[in-house]
Amino acid sequence: MNITLSADKSLIEKARMYAKKQNTTLNNLVREYLRKITGHTDTDKTADEFEAIALEHGGKSARDYKFNREEIYKRAK
Repeated sequence: MNITLSADKSLIEKARMYAKKQNTTLNNLVREYLRKITGHTDTDKTADEFEAIALEHGGKSARDYKFNREEIYKRAK
């Protein structure tokens, strides 16, 4: 679906320059903003980002450490 927006010429020019610096288009910026404010997300993209972050920053525990239920409850008190 197409929409028409009206805004000040200098605002549009500044927004286009910003979009160019971000390697995108003004159209994509507006589209992503609308997705963001309406809570719509691309679940595949989100999952891919999560996977990349998890692989890059994987957690590491002390060698041979095993959780102990009593220790966990002690810390919770």
